[in-house]
Amino acid sequence: MADPELVRFTLDNGLRVVLAPDSTAPVVGVSVHYDVGFRSEPEGRTGFAHLFEHLMFQGSESLEKLAHFRHVQSSGGTFNGSTHPDYTDYFEVLPSAALERALFLEADRMRAPKLTKENLANQIDVVKEEIRLNVLNRPYGGFPWILLPPVLYSTFPNAHNGYGGFEDLEQATIEDCAAFFDTYYSPANAVLTVAGDFEAGNARALIEKHFGDVPYRPAPVRPSFGEPLPTTELLGEHVDPHAPLPALAIGYRMPDPINDVESYLAYLVLAGVLTDGDGSRLQQRLVHREPLVVDVGAGAGLFGPFEARDPDTFTVTLIHPHEVSRERVLAALDEELEKLAATPPGEQELKKVTARWAASLHSEHDRLVSRTLALGAFELLYGDAALVYRLADRMSAVTGEAVSAAAKALRPDARAVLVIKPANGNGEQQ
Repeated sequence: MADPELVRFTLDNGLRVVLAPDSTAPVVGVSVHYDVGFRSEPEGRTGFAHLFEHLMFQGSESLEKLAHFRHVQSSGGTFNGSTHPDYTDYFEVLPSAALERALFLEADRMRAPKLTKENLANQIDVVKEEIRLNVLNRPYGGFPWILLPPVLYSTFPNAHNGYGGFEDLEQATIEDCAAFFDTYYSPANAVLTVAGDFEAGNARALIEKHFGDVPYRPAPVRPSFGEPLPTTELLGEHVDPHAPLPALAIGYRMPDPINDVESYLAYLVLAGVLTDGDGSRLQQRLVHREPLVVDVGAGAGLFGPFEARDPDTFTVTLIHPHEVSRERVLAALDEELEKLAATPPGEQELKKVTARWAASLHSEHDRLVSRTLALGAFELLYGDAALVYRLADRMSAVTGEAVSAAAKALRPDARAVLVIKPANGNGEQQ
């Protein structure tokens, strides 16, 4: 797919806009990214950013509850939203003739969502049920994105449970919601992206029509969430009543995703060298040759790459049999990292990883919804939506020496180890 020509502009109220016309299919994607996520929610209100995402679907001052759903679905479209460490996104994908409908819906709730006690109480119950389903009542729920951060990090923004504790969720008030909306849900704190089959001039006119009169409020000052690197190995344990086998999640700090992109990309390549495919180093060593584990994975970010500012987390997750000790698993991991630190991976190994990553990236962005969301996220985080289309080339330029340097930085004395223990009486052998 040829890279679409991007049109970028800013409305008088501060709303940043990215247009990516592409007439290959008669569909259009619309997304709005707000510069607020888990790390911005106040202490004592864990899970509030995600709860507020739910509230944004509960009607507005001019549309009754569920109207958003009906308007999109009756046009043959789909919609959703999601909360991330540093942003919250909302999107619709519709036939191109319904572009104005999507723009109206997003502008309408940006202007004034319906914040009522009834809606709040209902969505608190919905979120609690979601937590029960996805975390409390499933094997390895919250592993590692909820359970690892409080081991690796020490500050509330970085360490707390972004899904939320029931007590905090139940104490949320309408006043909390109104303050959160006033602070973070202003046009000056958001990026609107339109991608797909439309004419740029017409789209701009429609955006001015629907978003131009959303009142300006200044974007909040974004705090730094930085904290010192670990100076020793940090250990945490969690008993999982549903897990059939013990598991480990190892967390390391990464380079700044925004201001040190080249170093960050080296960690992505390192993750591929370690665990991408049956021929990868940890798959070969830990799954096939010895074997010490039944599952292994590595990656940048607790949700994936390019979804957070600094600090971000490099993770390695391993599920191992009861009879294999965590010390054996960690020793094997450290040996493989030491090999990479001492001897950079060769050109063929790098090409295999970067080619697979590029193919996956292109396949993902062939989907209009993924492309729309990626453009919006990169504009919000990097101020450069077009970086999406340069990632594959920049990844291919990562050198073996850079990957070796990344492996060298993953030291035992600067990491967190989360131990998952099954509650079945079968402890691991020490």
